[in-house]
Amino acid sequence: MKLILNDSEPIFLQIAKAIEDEIICDEIKENEQIPSTTELSKLYKINPATILKGVNLLVEQNILYKRRGIGMFVCEGAKKIIRNSRKDNFKNIYIKELLKEAKKLGIDKNELIEIISKSM
Repeated sequence: MKLILNDSEPIFLQIAKAIEDEIICDEIKENEQIPSTTELSKLYKINPATILKGVNLLVEQNILYKRRGIGMFVCEGAKKIIRNSRKDNFKNIYIKELLKEAKKLGIDKNELIEIISKSM
C-alpha cells in the first residue's frame, strides 16, 4: 500500500482512502485480505488505534468485513460502493467549484466543454 501522509486531513481518513485506492486500482480485489492493522502500523509508524479507526470506517461503509481470527477482507461490491461515493464527491465538490469559477469568468457551457475536451 502506497501512502504519503500529509497534514491536510486526519490520518485515519488518509488510511481509509489509501485502502480504497488499492481496491479501485484492483491491487486488492474483492474477497481478498488487506494488510493487518499491525503490519500497517509498523510500515507507516502509526499508532495501531489510528489504523483501526480508518479500517472501521470502511467496515461501516460495507467496504471491508472482518473474519474473526483471520483479518479484514474486501466486501463483494466494494469497488462499486467506492466509485459511487467518489463520483458523488467529485460532482458535489469539484464540479460545483468548477461551474462557480466558470460563471465568474464568463465561460459558457460550450466553451467549458471545449476546454475540458482539450485537456483530456
